[in-house]
Amino acid sequence: MAGLASAGYKCSNDGTYAICTSGPAAVWVLTGDHPRPPVVSLHSAGPVATASAAIAKVLPQALDIAHIGQSQEITDWFAKQNGKTSGQMSAGDWQVDYSAEIDTEEPGASLSLMDKLCKANCTAE
Repeated sequence: MAGLASAGYKCSNDGTYAICTSGPAAVWVLTGDHPRPPVVSLHSAGPVATASAAIAKVLPQALDIAHIGQSQEITDWFAKQNGKTSGQMSAGDWQVDYSAEIDTEEPGASLSLMDKLCKANCTAE
C-alpha cells in the first residue's frame, strides 16, 4: 500500500482490504502476510464506458506497483474488453476477471486478479 500511497493514491484499510483511490478508480488489495498480494481488484462506478476508462487509466501503474509481471498482457487484454460486460483470462500466475454492471442501481466496472499460486488465506472472508 505504501507504493500506491506514494503514487498519489488516497488509501484506507477496512480490515480485509487496503482500498486506495485515484480519481474515480479504486484499487483494492487483500491484506495479510503474503509474499505478494493474492487478490488485487480495480473498481469504478458509473456508466460502463466511463468506469472502464477510469480503470484503464490507472491499470498499468497499479499492476506495476503490485508487482504483477504480466502487466502489459493484462492491460492489452483489458483494452479489448471495451463494450463487453464480462471476460476472463489467465496471465502467468494470475486469473483475471472483468465484469460490468449495467442496469443496476450502482453501475460500474470491476477487474479482479487472483494469484493462482496462493494456497492459504487467498480470499476475503
